[in-house]
Amino acid sequence: MKIELLNVRIQIQKNSVVVDKYGNHKNEWAPYYSCSATVSSESPKEETDAGLIVDDSKIDFTIRFCQKAAAVTSTGYRVLFRDVPYDILGVDHMNYKRKAVKLLCQKVSRS
Repeated sequence: MKIELLNVRIQIQKNSVVVDKYGNHKNEWAPYYSCSATVSSESPKEETDAGLIVDDSKIDFTIRFCQKAAAVTSTGYRVLFRDVPYDILGVDHMNYKRKAVKLLCQKVSRS
């Protein structure tokens, strides 16, 4: 992997349960790991028949392999890129060569 291609900074966040002072349990996204990444396959916004613009941007992040990156799964983690959250749809370990990890992501829909 060429180091000059890792030109953007991303933050991987982990979903955790936090208990407040009253004993209520809440899900919260906490910073887990910050690293440099290569961005590829950014798809554009789509327009529906009703004239609505739906932003289902899909984007791939490729990061260098490390123990924290190897522990990332699609269920308990998400990526924060330019202050925009992206759900992780899949994790590709690139033939398990322990060199890079590709995160297949989709922009979080705000409803």
